[in-house]
Amino acid sequence: MAPTPLARSGDVTVVPADHARFADVRTMLGPKNPTSTVCWCLSHRIPARENRELSGPAREAYVEALTRRPTKPGVLAYDGTEVVGWAAVAPRAELPYARSTKIPHVDDQDAWSVWCIRVRPGHRGRGISHVLLRGAVAYAGQRGAPVVEGYPVDNRGARVDLTMAYVGTRKLFEDAGFSFAMETQATSAGFPRVVMRRPAPTALPLVE
Repeated sequence: MAPTPLARSGDVTVVPADHARFADVRTMLGPKNPTSTVCWCLSHRIPARENRELSGPAREAYVEALTRRPTKPGVLAYDGTEVVGWAAVAPRAELPYARSTKIPHVDDQDAWSVWCIRVRPGHRGRGISHVLLRGAVAYAGQRGAPVVEGYPVDNRGARVDLTMAYVGTRKLFEDAGFSFAMETQATSAGFPRVVMRRPAPTALPLVE
């Protein structure tokens, strides 16, 4: 039985990235050459030393193991049956952000972080990132998160280089119900990053 979507807009649905969908996680995060060393969305998930030591297929194996855990490493967006997007979401306490000197803690709540949003080429400009972010918030709420936060760029409408656009923009988060929480000392693509926050409800409407 197909899982109940976390979010939906038209033909686009968002579901947890469970092990049964690992091939689609690979499509979103993996390299064409399986021996190549690419991020696999691990650069901000694991400590820097471990991230440097993992290479090639070991990175894929690490993410594959994450999909077997009760809490999945993120959510996937589908246009019909075709995977078109990915968003990483996890408890901040489990991430290097918990020890960041540039992105401060807002308070002592057990916040979850959304730090990477990716849409496949050929599918951009359709609002899929908005559905992904809503789905990530819904998943965090289902897993008991009290609040969800992100660290997007405050680009004030200026164009953001696609290679660094994965952090999202302040407007994207505002459109998903997030509010500005505080400034940071971090930057991306030359723009300052800010902490955006919103409560994590236990249920969200599926349709925009």
